[in-house]
Amino acid sequence: MIRALIADDERLDRSALRSRLDREPDVQIVGEASDGNQAVEAIRSLRPDLLFLDVQIPGLNGFEVLGKVADEHLPLVVFVTAYDAQVLRSLEDHALDYLLKPYSASRIDESLRRVRAELQEGNHSAERARLGSLIETLGTEWGDPRPSSYPSRLAVHGKGDRILLVKALDIDAVEAAGNYVMLVEGTRRHLLRLTLSEVERQLDPARFARIHRSTIVNTDRVREIRLDPHGDCEIELEIGLTYRVSRAHRERFLARYGGLLP
Repeated sequence: MIRALIADDERLDRSALRSRLDREPDVQIVGEASDGNQAVEAIRSLRPDLLFLDVQIPGLNGFEVLGKVADEHLPLVVFVTAYDAQVLRSLEDHALDYLLKPYSASRIDESLRRVRAELQEGNHSAERARLGSLIETLGTEWGDPRPSSYPSRLAVHGKGDRILLVKALDIDAVEAAGNYVMLVEGTRRHLLRLTLSEVERQLDPARFARIHRSTIVNTDRVREIRLDPHGDCEIELEIGLTYRVSRAHRERFLARYGGLLP
């Protein structure tokens, strides 16, 4: 039995990964962690065989987590990250595997095949040496590996000469509105004279997804996904708004949650 721990700050991502791993008869999920400090404590107390570790987990980043436990217990690690594969190229010589969000069910299957092969060999000294090298070379260098190419705030016109700065991560959804787009921020609405595609290019694709030709949503704010037998899909955000996911965007959107297609 492979005893697995999931360490990811995004609840929906943890839930989707857990749902996929629960189907594997030889995998037992022994715990979850939503920040780096929780991950360290869970590794120390649970001593898992396998760790699915988000690189950008808050509190301590993924490399710092491994550095804290390296002298006590270092499980096999599959990194989970939303960063561009080109940025992650430096991991390929060190990591057993990594999942690039949004990942599919088949990609998880491939990771598990690598894990099983490594466990079957029974000697993980080479893998631990690679991880040790990774911790030393990237642990401090990648203190915050999130790309900075996306603005953290968007400027919108307020009353008179005022300009409001809206935090990108506070945006729940973006709706097309004629020649404008509407930024939905909780109960507040902000108009921008841009196209939806122009706004989409300014938002981090790790957190925002196009679900319709007229709608973008913050995937961290999705509370519920509703599927029906006819292939239609609808989502509900934490603020209570519902949106339809068009069939053109359905498969790519659902892949963010480990693949929920029937």
